[in-house]
Amino acid sequence: MITIIFYILAAITLATGALTVISRNPIYSAVYMVICFFTVAGHFLLLNSQFLAVVQIIVYTGAIMVLLLFTLMLMNLSPEHEPKKKFMSRIAATISACLTALVLLAVFMRTDSVIEVYQQTGTDYHTVSVLGDVLLNEYLVPFEFVSILLITAMIGAVMISKHEKKSVKP
Repeated sequence: MITIIFYILAAITLATGALTVISRNPIYSAVYMVICFFTVAGHFLLLNSQFLAVVQIIVYTGAIMVLLLFTLMLMNLSPEHEPKKKFMSRIAATISACLTALVLLAVFMRTDSVIEVYQQTGTDYHTVSVLGDVLLNEYLVPFEFVSILLITAMIGAVMISKHEKKSVKP
């Protein structure tokens, strides 16, 4: 039964993730992203990690989606107000997307699957103190990279929403 629930959640997660990227309407993309976040929280519940599921719903679905919706509303993305993107910016975006895909492919090709036998130690790994200890000791560098990524995304959103001053010819 749990396997069936997992496959249903995985299908919904993949479908809404793809629809988030493919959708042309930013509001629909935000709704698809909320559904994707809820299904990821469902995956955490299947792993018996209630704390991470609640954090997923509160932080991502609540705070980040509200921030995203306010940013989208402030940007005023109507087609008549949206200037045509320059050709060079499209080329730069395509090149950076291809490089990112190449790096991700190289990472996935070099990783080895590690399957370990689960041993009962009696330690509760679902507590906040154990989770914080693991996050800030073993995974400190990825944790900091995520914070830099979020700051970069916020700066990018501000730069996109910033209007250029048009020069007025006399």
